[in-house]
Amino acid sequence: MSQGNEYVPPKVWTWDQASGGKFASVNRPIAGPTHDQALSVGKHPFQLYSMGTPNGVKATVMFEELLELGYKDAEYDAWLIRIGDGDQFGSGFVEINPNSKIPALLDHSTTPATRVFESGAILLYLAERFGEFLPGSLAGRTETMNWLFWQMGSAPFLGGGFGHFYAYAPEKLEYPINRYAMETKRQLDVLDRRLAESEYLAGDTYTIADIANWAWYGQLVLGRLYDAAEFLQVQEYTHVLRWAKQIDARPAVTRGRMVNRTFGEPDMQLHERHDSSDFELKTQDKRETQG
Repeated sequence: MSQGNEYVPPKVWTWDQASGGKFASVNRPIAGPTHDQALSVGKHPFQLYSMGTPNGVKATVMFEELLELGYKDAEYDAWLIRIGDGDQFGSGFVEINPNSKIPALLDHSTTPATRVFESGAILLYLAERFGEFLPGSLAGRTETMNWLFWQMGSAPFLGGGFGHFYAYAPEKLEYPINRYAMETKRQLDVLDRRLAESEYLAGDTYTIADIANWAWYGQLVLGRLYDAAEFLQVQEYTHVLRWAKQIDARPAVTRGRMVNRTFGEPDMQLHERHDSSDFELKTQDKRETQG
């Protein structure tokens, strides 16, 4: 359908810094740092630099799940990277992730320290490091990787496509909203059909594939992304909802959602996390405020 004044691309694209909607101040067509900014380093081997977006939630949920299983070596320091302020373009962060996207991880237990960037890579790194949430059998591992990489390839259409044009673009345009709403619903149907035949994405066992997909699609159907649950009629995807609620009830997931979170419910925000006791202090502060 015509949008009125049709855009005619110029022969050569030039950067209009006013474009980009909500994130116009940090979007740019070049890589590399914009300023010198060293990263803080805490007391634990694992140093996570992130924010509580869906991609960031993957990493913090994974760490909290490992700690829930009793792996004390999985203790980590989580430092807040405010992407709206452009912290991801600081020189220290770019050294870890040249793509300037959260989350980014440094493992100081190796010499030299090992950098890990991209949320899927972090999940896989930790799963292999601790031998958890990744089946040992060839069939189970392969199915886990199938759904992990499905999420990596599919979620950009949900976030950068649907989410951007539905929630963040400077004006509402029918064509891109319809295009990406259709694709988002198709993806939900893919998940729904899989979860109709399997408790979790890779089978009967909770894996990094579930952690990765829940951060995006689970939170979407639970009404936490883009205020779009009614628009997308997420209640139609009953198997995805069952799976999303099941994972949401896990204590480690509740904690993981809190870390590096600066938006939403105040009692679900823990801007930085440096020890397990931080959650206890947060709960105590909440009780004192309410009391």
